[in-house]
Amino acid sequence: MTDPNRTNDNTDNPAPTGEPVVSKPYVMPDDPEVGSAEALAKELVEARDKTLRTLAEMENLRQRTRREVADAKTYGITGFARDVLEIADNLQRALDAVPAEAKEAADPGLKALIEGVELTERSLLSALEKNGVKKFDPIGEKFDPNFQQAMFEVPDASVPSGTVVQVVQAGYMIGERVLRPALVGVSKGGAKAAPAADFTA
Repeated sequence: MTDPNRTNDNTDNPAPTGEPVVSKPYVMPDDPEVGSAEALAKELVEARDKTLRTLAEMENLRQRTRREVADAKTYGITGFARDVLEIADNLQRALDAVPAEAKEAADPGLKALIEGVELTERSLLSALEKNGVKKFDPIGEKFDPNFQQAMFEVPDASVPSGTVVQVVQAGYMIGERVLRPALVGVSKGGAKAAPAADFTA
């Protein structure tokens, strides 16, 4: 017999209706609920972080572009300058071909020609300097493979070994870079560095 006052025990477990029961998704303890103040604060922090990163990247891009533009202004004429150096070399060779005695004893027409070639060379070097190309002559300096190219060695005991004693072809710089190294002769067999004193008894 059933008791009319007895409550139905099946109210807690309803009969299956054939559709799966979807449970509420599990929220990780450190993930705030969507729409809560904590979630909005977290989104704000992430958005601020992304904005700061983007601003930093844009500033880096600006600085890199500035450097590239400055380099293009300074070094953009490198190819043209290399071609012009051949003209400067030929003018120098023309002047070197005339001995000093012949220059002084030359007739006025030849003197005027020599002076014209000298003036042309000075004018060319001046135009190169205005565009950041400078000539350098390392005679008497210590050999530096970053700026010079050794062509031969010269036995000379009067100068320290490794000193530039002859310049076959002058070098040129463009900005802070070597446009063309100087072709040089380097001394060999000069003074050596003094050995360290031995204080052991």
